[in-house]
Amino acid sequence: MESISEMDRSYSENTSLDNIKTTTTTTTISGATSSSPSSSTTPSRYENQKRRDWNTFGQYLKNHRPPLSLSRCSGAHVLEFLRYLDQFGKTKVHTPICPFYGHPNPPAPCPCPLRQAWGSLDALIGRLRAAFEENGGKPEANPFGARAVRLYLREVRDLQSKARGVSYEKKKRKRPPQQQIQAMQPPPVLFISAIISLERKNRTVEMADSAKYSWFKRSYAINLPTV
Repeated sequence: MESISEMDRSYSENTSLDNIKTTTTTTTISGATSSSPSSSTTPSRYENQKRRDWNTFGQYLKNHRPPLSLSRCSGAHVLEFLRYLDQFGKTKVHTPICPFYGHPNPPAPCPCPLRQAWGSLDALIGRLRAAFEENGGKPEANPFGARAVRLYLREVRDLQSKARGVSYEKKKRKRPPQQQIQAMQPPPVLFISAIISLERKNRTVEMADSAKYSWFKRSYAINLPTV
């Protein structure tokens, strides 16, 4: 993976947009560029995806007119990149005039445009944000963490949620049934106190009976079995 200084020197090269093949681009932006040779240790799927996304963004900067260096990249350029990726999208986003607007499972096709799904864009920005800092970028200068980018992702989420009739809210954890909750709860303090009091009372009665028995033996000077 190129470092920031190496990428800055390489952006002056003249490369056409034909190098990015639309037929190999998926909703997760995984097929736009070829992966680098595998290292001795097999990287995780996340690391491979992050490297491909980073290379795709670097290719976009080189094909930018005029060519753009990574050090001059801002949140506005990241937004341009996200809009550029919409042409490779696979997710149908219905317009407000579409009869299937807000329908999660349309019964028939419609001419509404295809876009990148919000979930794919959100994951992509997360990987690029991490890759930027791993390649020498400063966290405070990270264009992928810019406020404009966060607002854009929020707008895309709300728009697609309404257009597709799906919810992107996190699912709340289901609470166990009331019977299981009661079984898991410890016994109440009053119940424990009653048990302790009963044990003390029984012990007191036993001590009193033993004392009466001893007094009876001493008074009548008879041999009785020991209690």
